Amino acid sequence: MPLSSRPETVDTIKRAIFLDRDGTISSDEFGYISDPALYKLYPFTGEALRLLQGLDYFLFIVTNQSGIARGYFSLEQLGAVHARMQELLAAEGVKLDRIFFSPYWHDGIVQPYNVSHEDRKPGLGMFKQAKQEFKFDTTLSWMLGDRYSDVAFGKKAGLKTILLMSGNGRDELNKDFMLKEYLPDYVAEDLLTAAKLIELCQSPKK
Repeated sequence: MPLSSRPETVDTIKRAIFLDRDGTISSDEFGYISDPALYKLYPFTGEALRLLQGLDYFLFIVTNQSGIARGYFSLEQLGAVHARMQELLAAEGVKLDRIFFSPYWHDGIVQPYNVSHEDRKPGLGMFKQAKQEFKFDTTLSWMLGDRYSDVAFGKKAGLKTILLMSGNGRDELNKDFMLKEYLPDYVAEDLLTAAKLIELCQSPKK
């Protein structure tokens, strides 16, 4: 698990961006990825995260990785994929502050991960970990993702939320999304559009 790229003894309360992984910063076309060579960022990811980084947000990945519990790949293989992700992001001038992942799935076959667990979105386990390790203002922070579970995670945590149309976003909207308990604050075409929206929301009102 990577260490924070910023000091943990920060006195000033900051803001945070929580990001889903697949379908948000990277393609979801290969499904459960165990081979780092298959992992690819979206073309707009670098620009979007540089913008958010420049606005002085913490950047957190919060990703459900039930492939561990399902037996599709190991923790070591997931670690290799995340190392590749960080390598690609570094080439774009981006450094994540933390990667949080949930290996749990209640119908899995690999112990001890084959259980229901609050770390799995929309549970708040990964959010609680972030709050324990970093000082940030929840009311000024955001959750960005392409699934209803991302929106529900964000709303339950008290974050502002953006549903992205990349990845599974369009399919999610077609599943009676607007009738669900939690609705996003905004809907955006992709991560770059969302980053520009956040920049606009942060700009002083004239």
